[in-house]
Amino acid sequence: MAEGAARGGRPRILSISFSPLRGDARVLRQVEVLREVGEVSTVGYGPAPDGVAAHLRVADHLASLPRDPRGLLLLGARRHRAAELAAPALRAAHAALTADPGPGWDLVVANDARALPLAHAVAGGAPVWADMHEWAPEEFSGDWRWRLAVKPFAEHLCARHLPRSAVVTTVCEPIAQLYRQRYGVECAVVRNAPAPAQLQPSPVDGERVRLVHSGSAIPGRGLEVLVDVVAGLDERFSLDLYLTPGGDGGRHLAQLEAAAAASGRTTVHDPVPPAEIVPTLNRYDVGVFSLPPTSVNARYALPNKFFDFVQARLALAVGPSPEMAREVRARGLGVVADDFSAAALRRALEGLDAAAVSAGKAASHRAARELSSATDRQVVLRLVERALAARRG
Repeated sequence: MAEGAARGGRPRILSISFSPLRGDARVLRQVEVLREVGEVSTVGYGPAPDGVAAHLRVADHLASLPRDPRGLLLLGARRHRAAELAAPALRAAHAALTADPGPGWDLVVANDARALPLAHAVAGGAPVWADMHEWAPEEFSGDWRWRLAVKPFAEHLCARHLPRSAVVTTVCEPIAQLYRQRYGVECAVVRNAPAPAQLQPSPVDGERVRLVHSGSAIPGRGLEVLVDVVAGLDERFSLDLYLTPGGDGGRHLAQLEAAAAASGRTTVHDPVPPAEIVPTLNRYDVGVFSLPPTSVNARYALPNKFFDFVQARLALAVGPSPEMAREVRARGLGVVADDFSAAALRRALEGLDAAAVSAGKAASHRAARELSSATDRQVVLRLVERALAARRG
């Protein structure tokens, strides 16, 4: 793999993400920017992203956390150093990357805490960029098994490896501040914003309000509440959901499909590729998302879908999550519910008429350039160039 990354004399960059790369919008944007700087190779699940020099495909059945009996024993005994490369996916990737190291890397990118041990193990002295997509210690805090066994491991990975990393980034300023306070590292913000889309707001029909939501069917995200809310609104309102199955084997998605069928007002669609989501959303009127603040990541959520809604030139209806609410209010993008209850969201939506929807869509159109990856691209280029300059000495 390393030989393929060495052609042409450009900086050799390795991006590691234990996710299906072709469906990971943040990693795809990251790879696209890194290709401007050097020759990029990737490690992750599924086929290679377009344009990379080489790709190490991790078998889908290999877990990226130490969940086999040996790994669980290590976690239970708090032998976190020994568990760092114990996960089957990390063991396999480490063996493949070190079997023929070739000329080495000039920069290694670790996406999320679980990739940090592998990134530092194969960096060979090259700088590591730790892209902490969210607040790692609470990635799956709704699962008691995570809280018991994996959260202390995630805290160990951050405490050990973030201070060793040349660059640390995350998705929003409040979470960046947490990383600074807890681990004593500089942390920059790279938002989950997509590329600027050359679109116009779609026409508004005064007789209809077409609500839409896109994302993963994960318990705790309030999607079943959203289906109930829309069922209680007047006949103007409909809801379309574009959902990928969560990590529960699709059980929650099936529950949502059953609830949607019973309501008669909601349609569940198959997911669309990241490149198609914004044009698909553009057909609708209002992007809606109200996420109860059950964890740090939920409290400070500023997710892909928020920026997708803006690029799609939609009005927005959100719960009072501080990061989303701040942007909606400051830019006039739509409405913010008073609290996270179904009743509050219903009240916010009931107040939407054709004029309010048109105003929100127009505001998204005005904000689309600033709330796109164009700004974040410059942040990434500056950070990467600084790390590479330090590498050159």
